[in-house]
Amino acid sequence: MNDLTDEEDVLHDECGVVGVYLNNASGDTASMSASSLAYYGMYSLQHRGQESAGIAVSDGSDVKAHKLMGLVADVFKREDLDALSGRIAVAHVRYATAGGCTIENAQPMVYRFKLGTVAVAHNGQLVNYEQLREMLEESGSTFNSTSDTEVIVKFIAKSYKKGLERALTDTIQLIKGSFALCVMTQDCLIGARDPNGIRPLCLGKLAGGWVLASESCAIDAMGADFVRDIRPGEIVIINGDGVLSFEFGEKTSKRSCIFEYVYFARPDSILDEIPVQEARLRMGAMLAKENPVSADVVIGVPDSGLGAALGYSRAAGIPYATGIVKNKYIGRSFIAPTQKERENTVFVKLNTIKNEINGKRVIVIDDSIVRGTTSRRLIQILRKAGAKEVHLRVSSPPVKFPCYFGIDTPRRAELISSDHDVEAIREEIGADSLAFLSMDGMLEALRSCNPEQYGYCKGCFTGEYPVAVPGEIRSVQLRC
Repeated sequence: MNDLTDEEDVLHDECGVVGVYLNNASGDTASMSASSLAYYGMYSLQHRGQESAGIAVSDGSDVKAHKLMGLVADVFKREDLDALSGRIAVAHVRYATAGGCTIENAQPMVYRFKLGTVAVAHNGQLVNYEQLREMLEESGSTFNSTSDTEVIVKFIAKSYKKGLERALTDTIQLIKGSFALCVMTQDCLIGARDPNGIRPLCLGKLAGGWVLASESCAIDAMGADFVRDIRPGEIVIINGDGVLSFEFGEKTSKRSCIFEYVYFARPDSILDEIPVQEARLRMGAMLAKENPVSADVVIGVPDSGLGAALGYSRAAGIPYATGIVKNKYIGRSFIAPTQKERENTVFVKLNTIKNEINGKRVIVIDDSIVRGTTSRRLIQILRKAGAKEVHLRVSSPPVKFPCYFGIDTPRRAELISSDHDVEAIREEIGADSLAFLSMDGMLEALRSCNPEQYGYCKGCFTGEYPVAVPGEIRSVQLRC
């Protein structure tokens, strides 16, 4: 584990999607283009993917697209947005899991054929991608990318002569895995969510149109009013007549990704009627109930550990302090050319406020432990700052299994919890004590937020998945 970088010792969501549909310009939207609104939505979803960004727009007859590798602010300048004129848009920010980080795999993917043009932005991962690609290749299709999204685009185009609704339904019944889709034709916007609702997608209303997004924070950023979450197994078609909704396939149990509440989603988002910050506060409180320890101060690891740390502090009656500061200007492009420098990047990314830590017994709350390298270096930082004791508490159960549904996780052999018990991990990272939130405790915390929304994919913790998966698939070969 010692040759891993700090950046590799975290889980990454695959991407975020945005869709915009504007009616004939009037009122508040008269001076606002679909591309500008999509840009604001993408910006607020930047945490979901930092490797590429793109927008495709339609003016009713022509579809234009702009996408490049990099962050939203680097990919789009004012002139780029001005060139993307139109009333309908789909947008995407990406972190690669299925396919490498190349411009060919950047989204939205646009496909032009004799019956029209389709643009697709996809969050998730198909577990039957290889079989579907082989099926298309045998019928004469060629591919420009290694992304599973291109399979979706080609199947929609293949069935398009049957009509848009039938083409979408046929495609969605073929693909297996997780997906939240924003699909754009020349005159309408479509949203779809997989039958288990693994990946999130929600709907918002503008004064002059409608928007779709992976998280409600993007709905807010576009100046829209949140309407509702797209239901598992639902397709919505948005056009000049409004929003048409219908269900596809057989009813299945809701199994939304539980890690959205632990780590991925922004704390100001509401997913499936559960406020993310409230979920983290309650997980932290449950962690304090299950794993108390005497200490002087509670601190959280920025950013996703902060809510749980505050919840732990309140429940335990131990003062909360801002003991760790994150350098927000270091991203994935931070240059560390030698192994020694790579090992030290955590000291540049995170720093302590020493007077909050020096001479104190510290409880530090993190959202998860993946390989353990970041936890070990974090504890070194705290001891260097003078912590008398360091007790690590984790607001989720041990991550023991890979994810196959749109989260970039290592192979099982690389997950420290897969072959180490809690005491062995404690010794490896150098903490005075270590404890994880139990699965029952996590589910109870979420149930207390909204008992009507129960149903989660817990595969990374339990190895039980809502969709059958073919073993250790592609997680390493197709990482960039």
